[in-house]
Amino acid sequence: MRKFAVVAAVLAAVSISACKKTAPGEYEVQTPVIGTQTDTIHTPTVQVGTDTAKVTVPKVEVKKDTASVKVPTVKVNPPKK
Repeated sequence: MRKFAVVAAVLAAVSISACKKTAPGEYEVQTPVIGTQTDTIHTPTVQVGTDTAKVTVPKVEVKKDTASVKVPTVKVNPPKK
């Protein structure tokens, strides 16, 4: 298990050190073939902005109103003596 961790750490270090940034949006990558081969990779650019969109929202009106509600009533008559 330790040997695997050491090999993984070495491969990570080599892969990180094999890249270098040359210009905005460009990286030079060295690939391990017989010897080394250097390729230039062009990364895409992203433009971020804002735009206005119209959306339809429902119109909700809140009105205060009173209503008559019939409620049950209970009358308790005490027993007669």
